[in-house]
Amino acid sequence: MEEKLRILLCEDDENLGMLLREYLQAKGYSAELCPDGEAGYKSFLKNKFDLCVLDVMMPKKDGFTLAQEIRQANAEIPIIFLTAKTLKEDILEGFKIGADDYITKPFSMEELTFRIEAILRRVRGKRSKESNMYKIGRFTFDTQKQILTIGDKQTKLTTKESELLGLLCAHANEILQRDFALKTIWIDDNYFNARSMDVYITKLRKHLRADDSIEIINIHGKGYKLITPEPEE
Repeated sequence: MEEKLRILLCEDDENLGMLLREYLQAKGYSAELCPDGEAGYKSFLKNKFDLCVLDVMMPKKDGFTLAQEIRQANAEIPIIFLTAKTLKEDILEGFKIGADDYITKPFSMEELTFRIEAILRRVRGKRSKESNMYKIGRFTFDTQKQILTIGDKQTKLTTKESELLGLLCAHANEILQRDFALKTIWIDDNYFNARSMDVYITKLRKHLRADDSIEIINIHGKGYKLITPEPEE
């Protein structure tokens, strides 16, 4: 019997939280409901989860703070934010922390499960691939372990950083089309996901700045190009 995928659900609205938990359980997931950020973090440390669904506005510890702490403990676990906020600044803040998706209330249960399934499908697909190593200038990038290495320094990338850098490497010295990258990694090429990708491009540039022979450039109206020396034969 296949083990159920476990979801950490943090929602301070008791009625909505119970409704979400029951719906997710009916869809075949194991969902643990926590009423605030502190309880959510304690549960995260004690249990193994496959995905986190976090409300942004919670007592004791808000969703952004909780996500940052979760990211420090596990850089790879997918995170979806739930919020009534629709300000672009708040949504971008969530993506900067490392959110995989962002759903504004009110939303349909079907939309939530669709997004959960899309994210888990992407993560499972990534994990099932054989190890793939890229040489980027003086860097070595292990896509399976999500580790970027230069000399004796190793940097553990988040899932989004790793997926985006993997696409750039696969299209090294060629244009990575913006809409292709968005639909491949974020599923949807809407405004907020496009801004999220810009944030991750900035993060990757910082990771790669130790080698000045490497550059990620904007191709106006088209996408990005990873400029890197061709590997020596």
